[in-house]
Amino acid sequence: MARVLINIPRQIRAGETFAIRTLIQHGMESGYRPDGAGGVLARDIITSFTASFEGQEVFGLELSPAVAANPFITFSMRVQGSGTLRLRWRGDGGFDQSEVRQIIVT
Repeated sequence: MARVLINIPRQIRAGETFAIRTLIQHGMESGYRPDGAGGVLARDIITSFTASFEGQEVFGLELSPAVAANPFITFSMRVQGSGTLRLRWRGDGGFDQSEVRQIIVT
């Protein structure tokens, strides 16, 4: 399981746009680097990221081997009420990690 940092504002007003910032620790091996035996290191990247609020996808992206290690992803959203935000990272080799956070609207 990779270490994840998620930054969500503490005070959110209904209808107000706010930023969500995420960082996941992952080496992101491109699959192009040579190994010591003259071969190529196996590709191991995060291939997709999605964010869902109350079961509805609000943001998604696909990543490629050109993305740096430990990808930092920022996106904006707007909600009318409190609810559950689910963040999901998927990648090569069966990598699949989800984090759930509560969004509290004041």
